[in-house]
Amino acid sequence: MINTDLENFLPDLKEVENLFGDGYNIRHRFKRAENKMVNTVTVNGSTYAYGNFVGENLDEITEKRLTKRYAKLSLYKALAKFTGKDMPWGALTGIRPTKLAYQQLEKQGEFTEFFTDVMKVSKQKTTLTQSVIDSQKGIYKKDDENVDFFVFIPFCPSRCRYCSFISADMKSASKYLDQYVDALVDEILHAKQFIKNLRSIYIGGGTPVCLPDDKLEKVLCAIDQINSGVEYTVEAGRPDTITPTNLAILKKHKVTRICVNPQTFSDKTLKLLGRNHTSTQIEQAYELAKNDFSINMDLIAGLEGESLEDFKQTLEKTINLNPDNITVHTLCVKRGSKLADDTDRLTEGQVNDMVEYAHGRLNDAGYKPYYMYRQKYMAGNLENTGYTKEGKACVYNVDVMEEISQNVACGANAVSKRVFNGGERIERLASPKDIATYLSKIEKIKKDKEKFFN
Repeated sequence: MINTDLENFLPDLKEVENLFGDGYNIRHRFKRAENKMVNTVTVNGSTYAYGNFVGENLDEITEKRLTKRYAKLSLYKALAKFTGKDMPWGALTGIRPTKLAYQQLEKQGEFTEFFTDVMKVSKQKTTLTQSVIDSQKGIYKKDDENVDFFVFIPFCPSRCRYCSFISADMKSASKYLDQYVDALVDEILHAKQFIKNLRSIYIGGGTPVCLPDDKLEKVLCAIDQINSGVEYTVEAGRPDTITPTNLAILKKHKVTRICVNPQTFSDKTLKLLGRNHTSTQIEQAYELAKNDFSINMDLIAGLEGESLEDFKQTLEKTINLNPDNITVHTLCVKRGSKLADDTDRLTEGQVNDMVEYAHGRLNDAGYKPYYMYRQKYMAGNLENTGYTKEGKACVYNVDVMEEISQNVACGANAVSKRVFNGGERIERLASPKDIATYLSKIEKIKKDKEKFFN
């Protein structure tokens, strides 16, 4: 429980508290004195006071930003002192550490001192952030006119235990399928007018290739009206949905990159997760696709019942397949997932060892971290990191994670974004997640998008 006199920042302070778990009685008081901000934090009767020099006569935006920053930092330092624990990302609770690092680079010419000395980020995670920035050279480009195009397919053969993205599995959603594809095609063609400097196309899900072949082709034909030969990704995702026929359709429509996502090579874990395929099918799907597409493979560290040795075996099998990109996710409790029904928080376990092992092993195998993001309620308060071979980084992932270009998004649960001043200000427009609601409001969604982008 937190009692604070900065009520507007209570959700932000709760994010810091969540890093350390539950069971604290916290009192926080803020005082602005001339050129200083003073935060006093009492944790279960122990009091800690922290002062930060910030100067006088700050503009309103800067004043608010620094008030929030130092309130969160003071609470973090108090909890770290009280518990004797340090978090790998220190007081950073945002999902985009690299975006903050870029901001500091532009203002100060460096970010490492701010990360380690001010925000208490570990040296390991500061070095990881620098590695990501280094890998993004040649791709990272701030331009408010640049656009990435996203299409969302909210269907899967079944729903994985940890997933909150899909609205329904194919069996229960089949009654909506024809209507959804028709509405989506209509929205895609309508969105063509908002495309300026197209950087990439990404069809996500869900599992887009679980659509019947004729429906998949109908969606891709609409996107053909937009594609100008840019990087084009489709999340093939579930190996049991990948066939020679749908891969041929993707190739025909100039898709350049697909995701074949094992998550794990343990058949036992796959069954527990609700993924109706085997590790052998993963390898077979990869063999079908490897000659025609650049391939990313997703893995998850910290899956239920898996040991460090299990994770190592999965990683080795993935490296041996030799995909262009490998993304290592840390298991996260997502609201709306089956996992969230059973637990509010994940214990750290061996997940930190898994993530650190992956970093070292992938580096040895010639993969470099090129994008990174964090989520709430992740095991070990860690991160998700995408690794790439030289020259194979995904433009879409860089643009979206760093928020440096517009995103025109179509489909249920799709979120369009406009960026201003290189991402200093961002506006968002979200479509309904529920499929039936999306279908009933498609005309309004199109009109809202016109107002948003024009």
